[in-house]
Amino acid sequence: QVQLVESGGGLVQAGGSLRLSCVASGRTFSSNAMGWFRQAPGKEREFVATIGWSGMPTYYADSVKGRFTVSRDNAKNTLYLQMNSLKPEDTAVYYCACHSSYYSAPVPRPADFRSWGQGTQVTVSS
Repeated sequence: QVQLVESGGGLVQAGGSLRLSCVASGRTFSSNAMGWFRQAPGKEREFVATIGWSGMPTYYADSVKGRFTVSRDNAKNTLYLQMNSLKPEDTAVYYCACHSSYYSAPVPRPADFRSWGQGTQVTVSS
């Protein structure tokens, strides 16, 4: 079972940027696709981005396409989410997750992921 710890969240003004990191412990990180999800108060957890085991392919939710970039460094067991041009509607708790397979579907379900981090809060002020 891989353990995941996110960091990098915080408070930022609209139009600003943040970079989230997710450090994984365990040998399976480099063999599995990874993903980012987010959950706003009163809403269901929603898909943000996913990346294959080798760094490709990457898929994004329409709401973040062109603004967010997912990447990974398998040598450091770390997953990243670069978030630019942030909007108030991006406010949520962001979770990283380890997929059960090498690759993810373009729009994966939470059930496709077998391990989750504790989440990091991102708040975007208008």
